[in-house]
Amino acid sequence: MCRIKMKNKKLIVFDMDGVLIDVSRSYRETVRQTARLFFSIAPSSEKLPDPLFPLADLAAVKQRGGLNNDWDLSCLVINLLFNQIEKPPVYRSKDPWAQYEETVSQCHVGALGDFLRSTAKPLTAMLQKAGKTKNAFIYGLYSGDVGSGNIIKQIFQEVYLGKDLFESTYGQPPKFYQYDGLIHREALLIDKGLLDELAAEHVLAIATGRPRAEADYPLAHFGIRKYFTRVMALEDCLEKEKQVLKAEGRKVSLSKPHPYMLDAIATDINIPVAEYFYVGDMPDDMLAAKKSAAGYKGIGVLISTPDRAHLTVNLLKAGAYAVLEDVDQLRSLIGSEKA
Repeated sequence: MCRIKMKNKKLIVFDMDGVLIDVSRSYRETVRQTARLFFSIAPSSEKLPDPLFPLADLAAVKQRGGLNNDWDLSCLVINLLFNQIEKPPVYRSKDPWAQYEETVSQCHVGALGDFLRSTAKPLTAMLQKAGKTKNAFIYGLYSGDVGSGNIIKQIFQEVYLGKDLFESTYGQPPKFYQYDGLIHREALLIDKGLLDELAAEHVLAIATGRPRAEADYPLAHFGIRKYFTRVMALEDCLEKEKQVLKAEGRKVSLSKPHPYMLDAIATDINIPVAEYFYVGDMPDDMLAAKKSAAGYKGIGVLISTPDRAHLTVNLLKAGAYAVLEDVDQLRSLIGSEKA
């Protein structure tokens, strides 16, 4: 009996956002508010629509892949918006805050507001027209970290964490946002009963692009940390990237769709398993599973998207082993070993 259970034990690794945690009112809304706050110092910013763009349009942009996290997504969105407006010459300064304030305060955004109101999918339209062409000024404001000139990331973190949590995390007061963070809007997507069942018979872990503190908070808040043998977060990738640079002299990105986190978990658990699964909601999650040395099977879930048909196609193109309407369908897919 014990030998059968060991033989059939599986490693099931979960992404967090859109799989375990509903981020439709937190991370996605944070991207939208980050873009609005970025342009809030521009003349006629009051003419911008509120909300700035549909979240369904934002989801469609993210599903295209190639974005490691929602900071990257925020920068891309601001880049698209900035390229749509008539702007003055960029103010040159070694101080990124001065460069931002002097340049954006001279940008007239009235025409941008008209365009955003003209279509249900403005971000998609701008992306199709201009692609991911990077504006040097915008991406210059996305360099470094909070407190060292990364203005886009700072705005995002202020909105997501809120005044108190931002200040306790970064040791400085927020500049843009003085309210409760949108992190408090998050909800649990997965049934704890399902986690009980799966953890009793299999090995569960998490591979997420969230920073460690932002992964730990909902896991503790919803009382689900106990189910997971291993939790890998953004810092794990960054530390390994530093090690590779030091040892080999080359820069690498180990965030998804790179399979680093998945293969590291498979190695670290030191428990014999028969199969490996990665449960995610984005094409990059499926690509990471497909590229893994351990041979993970990617399972896509659709619970967090308004356009399930489009995402299904993209998940399957990226190599998904299965696509589920709801994460609770893992019960039938993974199976039970009570025999």
